[in-house]
Amino acid sequence: MRSKETVNHHQADLEITMSRGTHGMRSRRCRFCGSGLHVTFVDLGVSPLANSFLRADELGRMEAFYPLHTYVCEHCFLVQLEAFQTPEHMFGDYVYFSSYSDTWLRHAEEFTNEIMARYALTGSSQVIEIASNDGYLLQYFQQRGVSVLGIEPAANVAEAAIGKGIPTLVEFFGAKTAEKLSSQGIKADVLIGNNVLAHVPDLKDFVLGMKVLLKGNGVITIEFPHLMRLIEDSQFDTIYHEHFSYFSFGTVLRIFSDQGLTVFDVEELKTHGGSLRVYARHTEDKTKPVTGEVKALEAREDKAGLTNLEYYRSFGEKVKEAKRAILDVMIKIKRAGKTIVGYGAAAKGNTLLNYCGIRSDFLDYVVDRNPHKQGKYLPGTRVPIHHPDKIRETKPDILLIIPWNLRDEITEQMSHLRSWGGRFLVLIPEIRVF
Repeated sequence: MRSKETVNHHQADLEITMSRGTHGMRSRRCRFCGSGLHVTFVDLGVSPLANSFLRADELGRMEAFYPLHTYVCEHCFLVQLEAFQTPEHMFGDYVYFSSYSDTWLRHAEEFTNEIMARYALTGSSQVIEIASNDGYLLQYFQQRGVSVLGIEPAANVAEAAIGKGIPTLVEFFGAKTAEKLSSQGIKADVLIGNNVLAHVPDLKDFVLGMKVLLKGNGVITIEFPHLMRLIEDSQFDTIYHEHFSYFSFGTVLRIFSDQGLTVFDVEELKTHGGSLRVYARHTEDKTKPVTGEVKALEAREDKAGLTNLEYYRSFGEKVKEAKRAILDVMIKIKRAGKTIVGYGAAAKGNTLLNYCGIRSDFLDYVVDRNPHKQGKYLPGTRVPIHHPDKIRETKPDILLIIPWNLRDEITEQMSHLRSWGGRFLVLIPEIRVF
């Protein structure tokens, strides 16, 4: 359960984000610099919460749909959604478990090996992960004899980690949590926040908490999808309500610097269609010089136009054209008498399907390895979710890979599709039947 103070804290942030002006119009403020938000990045209409899967007994009820309209701050260039629901509502009982992806587990183990070697971690080292999910990452550090602690707000997901023997604190992370742990003598040699920054409504409080929890010579490492890749590859499906913000490297530099932290290194990754892994330290810690990669990526973003509003204004038209192309190919497949099913009840897929209006008239069903999703229905589109074995039973003509970032893993798992002449389809970042 969340403390009343934590709930009130996040509710207050929600009210600030959604405050109204004197004429009753919604007053939109940047969650980092506080400037008014007037410039649209992309408007994807209205959509249900991407992870609000439905049970069979809920199909006769009304669903809540919220605007999926992103803005870009013309001062700090943070791309962001308004907060229409509190994090407690969206993450209190979560259905995403990282361990159901073999690709993600391999990534976590490789990351562990790199960090262990780079920072010479030992049994006396303390690794803390924020948004530690089901222990998918910390288990590898623990296997290497390192002391670990997870911080995970979703009690049902944290329970899976605790069941693996991974100490996990069940609450949302911020300055108060960091101060509480610090007062108990718990601080991190390595503080990890992989794919969590986008889920944070109060960025300043979150990053301040990281500073408080970090040892004097410790290292923060975070991963997040790179906004430049989202724009250049038309990855509009990665926009959904659980992702409050979308980050360029330059904006992350400013957010960390604002709280007395310096980003001293950066790596470009292939995960999630193109992500960044950044390393940060206390600004007063001079033992870790800023690498040339930091300046080089800053310069590349500037050259690409990420500090120019026109770069952002053009994205909406790219997305509209992508929608037209997606519907065109789906209609052609169905008019040819082919059957289509989907693989992966991913959050990004719910943005794609709802925005494009792809429902059971196109998709017979979707399959997913996660048992917490099986037997339920996709939000908005009401497409049923089954176990992957369903594909062998029905032998569809086309398998739509919804989490396209896991294309290789899914293609390998479902290779038997070709035995009856079935083919795979991906729609983002480009349409491809193979």
